[in-house]
Amino acid sequence: MPYLKDLFPRNYNWSVYLITIIVIKFLFIDLSFTSYFVTIFSIYQFTLLFNNISKTIPTRHLLSCFMCVQFFIGPMFAYNGLDQYQYFMYKMRLPELEYFTYTIPAILLFILGLHLRGSGNKGEVVDLDRISKFISKNKLLPYKLIGIGFLSSVISIYFSTSFSFVFYLLGGFKFIGLIMIILSDEKIKIFPIIIVIGSIISTSFGNGMFHDLLIWIIYIASVLAIKYKFGIKEKIIGIILFILMATVIQLLKANFRNLKNESNEEVGLQSFLKLYEKENNEKGIFNFTNLASSNVRINQGFIITNIMTNVPEKVPFAHGAELYQLLEAAVLPRIIAQNKLNAGDKFLFTKYSGIPLSIGTSMGLSSVGDAYINFGIFGGCIFMFLLGLFYSEVLNSFKKHSKYYPTLILFVPLVFYYPIRPDCELQTILGHLIKSCFLIFVMIQIWGNRFHFIDKN
Repeated sequence: MPYLKDLFPRNYNWSVYLITIIVIKFLFIDLSFTSYFVTIFSIYQFTLLFNNISKTIPTRHLLSCFMCVQFFIGPMFAYNGLDQYQYFMYKMRLPELEYFTYTIPAILLFILGLHLRGSGNKGEVVDLDRISKFISKNKLLPYKLIGIGFLSSVISIYFSTSFSFVFYLLGGFKFIGLIMIILSDEKIKIFPIIIVIGSIISTSFGNGMFHDLLIWIIYIASVLAIKYKFGIKEKIIGIILFILMATVIQLLKANFRNLKNESNEEVGLQSFLKLYEKENNEKGIFNFTNLASSNVRINQGFIITNIMTNVPEKVPFAHGAELYQLLEAAVLPRIIAQNKLNAGDKFLFTKYSGIPLSIGTSMGLSSVGDAYINFGIFGGCIFMFLLGLFYSEVLNSFKKHSKYYPTLILFVPLVFYYPIRPDCELQTILGHLIKSCFLIFVMIQIWGNRFHFIDKN
């Protein structure tokens, strides 16, 4: 299957994988067939991601793994005992088989769409030699991008929502500039890394929102792995450190936000570290009850089960009407569609899930949920396949144009760091993807001569 060789690579160690899944079967003999299947399928996706680290900026595999975590692993844990530790509103509302009857084919078809026309990891492979040569001839460009990024982040607060999003996207240029510095043929400079990473750490702990921090760490780490050709040992250490960091943030996030809302003073990293010390001294951060109750944070499945019990029994299928609203919000500027949905719109979420949201609480229906709302189980699975195919074509486009603009591949993280989050609203995902692609298109039209490069050697 040449079109799926990245999904089924020739050099994959099948013997180790087979031993692993056999061991899991014997250790967890009470797992149902569906729980066992989603577990071993997710492990396969995780190993594909692991193998691609240091070779690519693994966007397709990140998309696949995050989907597996939130629609397979989180629900699997919930169905196998952890649901008893959840608040009643966050429990699975359907039997295991009924839930997985929809999500298994939906996620599998999504992943198939991602890879069907992505042979050779199109849009993910960094041509290190060409990029190094380009940056050596444009040594100031990375620093200019970092400057644009910081300036845009500062002035974005002075504009309305419509314009502030443009500056929010431009704010991501500082990460692209940092990636260029890392991939240059010069000795790595610590100061830009401290400034850029320090800024996202400060912002994340200042506002209590950590998604951007975690996603950019993943992308920057993948670039470092490419530059320094990380081996198995380095990759394992990096993954363990990231999992520990992400777990601690997830466990303390709710209490940290409460502290931020109740405190009259600014909170930040130091406040978070004090909270960690306090929680760890009182009952230990990594106790079973804490870990079990936090499963809801990686379980998007409970929202899907609420949707499936609410639609069509209480609310009819949208038959594309809700999708039209989402596309309108994603594509059209507010000056044209003045009544389009706002980001984080709670009306649609409550209407289709039946879950009331309190002030300050934000949840998304997700692309899997929106697919079901509009087209039911069969149509929803087809939609997920087309969505995966659409993402793949966007990546293919970056590959096509990188022939003349080698650094274009480095802008892929800017485009996809929202789409790789399954918990996001589809309107936010598509809006970010479309607007960021348009911004990059405008940038190339205006400053194409700055990014154009053909190696004559």
